[in-house]
Amino acid sequence: MSLFSFEKPGYAETHYKFKLPWSLLYRPFPEIIIDAPFQVIPGRKLTLLIAVRDADKFPAEILSLTAEIKDEHGTVRHFEQKLSIHVNRLLDFFPVELPALPAGKYRIDPKLSIRAGKKEKTITRWNLPGLKPAPLLVQILAENPPLAPGFIAGEMHCHTHYSSDPVEFGAPPKVLQQAAADVGLDFVLTTDHAYDFAFEAVDYMKPAAPEKRFRELQKEIEKLPAHPRLIAGLEVSAGNAKKENIHLLAFNPPHYLPGLGDSGRFWFHNQPAFSVPEILAQSGAVCFAAHPKVPIGKLERLIFRRGEWNPEDLSLKSPNPVRGLQFWNGSLDRGFERGKAWWIEELEKGNRLLPIGGNDAHGDFNDTTGISLPLFSLKYSRNHVFGRVRTVVRNFGFNKTDCLYLTNGPALWWEHSKTGLTFFARSTADYGKIKSIHLFAQTEPGAKEKTVHTVSPENTFESEIEFPLREFMYARAECLTEQGLLALTSAAFPD
Repeated sequence: MSLFSFEKPGYAETHYKFKLPWSLLYRPFPEIIIDAPFQVIPGRKLTLLIAVRDADKFPAEILSLTAEIKDEHGTVRHFEQKLSIHVNRLLDFFPVELPALPAGKYRIDPKLSIRAGKKEKTITRWNLPGLKPAPLLVQILAENPPLAPGFIAGEMHCHTHYSSDPVEFGAPPKVLQQAAADVGLDFVLTTDHAYDFAFEAVDYMKPAAPEKRFRELQKEIEKLPAHPRLIAGLEVSAGNAKKENIHLLAFNPPHYLPGLGDSGRFWFHNQPAFSVPEILAQSGAVCFAAHPKVPIGKLERLIFRRGEWNPEDLSLKSPNPVRGLQFWNGSLDRGFERGKAWWIEELEKGNRLLPIGGNDAHGDFNDTTGISLPLFSLKYSRNHVFGRVRTVVRNFGFNKTDCLYLTNGPALWWEHSKTGLTFFARSTADYGKIKSIHLFAQTEPGAKEKTVHTVSPENTFESEIEFPLREFMYARAECLTEQGLLALTSAAFPD
């Protein structure tokens, strides 16, 4: 992500001034954010994460952490722990484990006592200038998230500390793995910007050997425990048919893929280095269109030459076509609606593309903060949180006829049966009872998809629906819970 980004905010980098003498965001103090996973599965304790950035420039000591923990019934707990942590590096994450909490939803207001030089100060949640503190909102689950038998759930779009530039930073793989275990993920695909590998972490403008840095990330991941599995991928800036920059996700490529494009380091000189077909040809990996229909502002088009994905960019007749569309990008916004509509249009044309979901999280575990207007203001949202939108698969083949599903709560999948197809829906008390299941299908080649069946179960967490798939070109399903949580499946085909 770069300045004026069409993507979501990430952790805010407030010390970069573009060599200017001033910035309303600048403070001679490390950036500090207290974070936490948005949910915790049974058997895991809630761990707060103290993220500290730029302490190499501004060393400090974290003296203690206190927190007020309020549950949904109004009961308040208090926590206090002395720390005495000396911070003096570019980026660090420090875990603080809280005592076990009963299942339920919690509002947590944490504070840090900090000493820098001879001065002591208290930080409530973060020390980001002009941004009011917001509480951590955490759900301790009573049950593990529902999961289709034989499937694994993962995060398909997130960033490590290798995605660092003048406006953001990510989290180390070790921290991502711990967070994945906390929220109930089986795998994490890291998708750092290809252009960030091409520059040093300390000096954003100093060129580096990207192949070497990508291999360093792979080695860092290889040293981690086997589960949850971390996989090094890339988010590559590539040129669409109009020679505009669009983003491509590469799943576990064997080598680094170049893509400087819209890195923001060249301002008006942001011609794509390679086209999408050229990247696909050299990738040696399964690739997906990243947030293909997120609206793009005029400044982004002008300064960074950003565009959006179009049908010709999918390279569907190439030896390695784009395998799917990552249109669920952390929130159910306009980009989601436009992306899903495009996916359906391609299905109607007979193009078998997979739906993919991810969060585009830059270490954001509970909410997101980032640059709103460079040098002037920051922004905040509850979107794009690590692990909230899950892609659930049987394997990593990503075959176009595979069943997979996307969800921020319930499980929803299909299996071939003697009568054609069976759709299964599962939820838990944590996510709410099943409110509705909609089945969509195409009745004949070239026809528009339509709703062919709707079920509104009463007081149930499980549902099964038989469907005569052989009568249709394809079928898919969407499920909604009483809490407004959504799951949707890939398309099933009769052959």
